[in-house]
Order: sequence, then C-alpha cells, then structure tokens
Amino acid sequence: MSKFEPSFWLANNHLQTVYATLFRESIPLVTENEIFELSDGDFVECYWLDKPNPEEHKPIVVLFHGLEGSFQSPYIQGMMQTLQAHGYTCVLMHFRGCSGKKNRLPRSYHSGDTSDAKAWLTHLRATFSSSALYAVGYSLGANMLLKLLGEYGNQSPLQAAVAISAPMLLDNSADTINKGFARIYQRRLLNTLKSKLLEKYQQHDMEKLLGKTSAQVEQISTIREFDEIYTSKINGFAGAQDYYDKSSAKQYLGSITTQTLIIHALDDPFMTPAVLPNADEISAAIELEIHQHGGHVGFVTGRSFKPEYFLEQRVMAFLEQLKK
Repeated sequence: MSKFEPSFWLANNHLQTVYATLFRESIPLVTENEIFELSDGDFVECYWLDKPNPEEHKPIVVLFHGLEGSFQSPYIQGMMQTLQAHGYTCVLMHFRGCSGKKNRLPRSYHSGDTSDAKAWLTHLRATFSSSALYAVGYSLGANMLLKLLGEYGNQSPLQAAVAISAPMLLDNSADTINKGFARIYQRRLLNTLKSKLLEKYQQHDMEKLLGKTSAQVEQISTIREFDEIYTSKINGFAGAQDYYDKSSAKQYLGSITTQTLIIHALDDPFMTPAVLPNADEISAAIELEIHQHGGHVGFVTGRSFKPEYFLEQRVMAFLEQLKK
C-alpha cells in the first residue's frame, strides 16, 4: 500500500481539505468542450484535454467531480495536467448544471444518479472502440462511480477505476457536515445549491413541483433539509433518508468486478470512519487504501513553497501498474 505523510504545516485535516482550493493556482489547460445530449432532453457538458481521433488507441480517463465541482476545481485541473503529461487523454463529465451552463429541466444531479454517466460511457465505448477506458471519481462523483460499477457488475466498459474520498454512507456525510467546523463547508455548498435552485424558480414552476416557495428555499440551513425538499422529491425518492439509503455506494461494493482503487482518509471532515466497509462487504476487485491523514480530497505533502499532490501521483501509479 502507498503511504501518505502530510506536510507538517498541513497536518490538520481542515487545512488538508481547503489548501488547494484557497492557494493552488489555476492551471492553463486548453480544452475542447462537447455538449452531450441526454435521452430526457437535457444535456451534460464534457471538457476534453487532447481529444483523440476514434482511430487512435490512446487510453481515455473519465473524471467525475464532487458536489458543486467543475473544471475550475483545482483537483480536476491538477489531475488533467498529470494525465496529459503521462500520455493519457482525459475528459471531465460535468454533472448537470455544473459547467456554468444552466440545464434545461427542473431536476439536477445527485450522488446516486448513474444514468448520465452510463449514457456518456456507452457513447465513449462506441466512439472510441479501440481505446482503454478508465474513470476517476471525487467525493460525490466517487460515490456515484462506485454505485455505477456495482450496477454494471461484470458488464462494465471500464478497465479500472479510482474513487477518492467517497461518502459511501450518504446519511453519515449529511449529518457529519452539520457538526462543528464542518458546518462551514455545509454553508458554502448550500449557498451554491440554493442559488441554482432559486434560478430554477425563474425557469420552471418549482413551487408546484416541490410545494415550497422560493422564500422557504432561502431558509434551508442544512444539506439534509435541501435533500428532503429538493433532491429527493425531484428525483422520485420518498424523502432524504430514502434517497440516502438507495444511493449510498457501500451496499454496491460487493458487486464490483472492475479493478478499483478506493482512497480514503480517516480524518476526512465530511464523514466519519463508519462509511468504510468491512472486509466482507467488498469484492476481490477492490483495493481499499486507508490513510490516517489527508482530509477530504486533500492529501497535500511537500514543502510550503513547493507542495506535492499525492492523489495525482497515486492515481498515476495505479494506472501505470495496470500496463505491467
């Protein structure tokens, strides 16, 4: 197992979590953007770096960002740059409404919504039939990816996958982020989630769909409440707990046959160690890598003026070993 040691100046789990967001410089990457139309009339926007020709054999790594993430997220840009440097093509599939373009329907995305990713991967497999396909998911995108792999079973189009900081028990994460210092993360995420939902009130009759006025939406104060009022209802769940129970990836781990690396830190402030599976809950295809430190999608080491991003190194090492 690879070993991560945090920088002494970033030993705190919250510093690990926020450092790259606050201090990592944006990486200039030239992308080609593709609007991928979905069967329900909506779309997702996908950002390619070094998009190949269908005849090429270049391996493709599909990236799935976290809650309210995007191409602007430092972990996405860093991973893209690293993959490019090692000869991989990569593409970020934005979840609905996360690329900066408003999606068309009243619904948005959620932690267990695998249908858009399945449609995109099916398209990639058909278009680039000679390319190996891999996937890397972060946080919400990691939970979605693990659930997807479990649903695929032995029919997965992916050769391998990596899930980073996955909230594999969604209710645990929703409750943990509402405690102590973690409420700062919750407040920031809620600000963007509520802003997008309020924009939908200008496009659709959301009051009729949700039974809540825009003023009531503005008063939402927790992720669980947001999921109770919007996420669960607009996606056909009975409520937030029903959504969490059916969308949490932990119950799908035993069905995964794709070679998968799960990277997790015990000090992740977005969840408790209870999200981690027992040995009898995971399939033989999964490598579960647990670190004492790292925060949430953090894992920063190196010197203060020359930080190193362990996740990029670790994902790259995992993909490269598959060639041996």
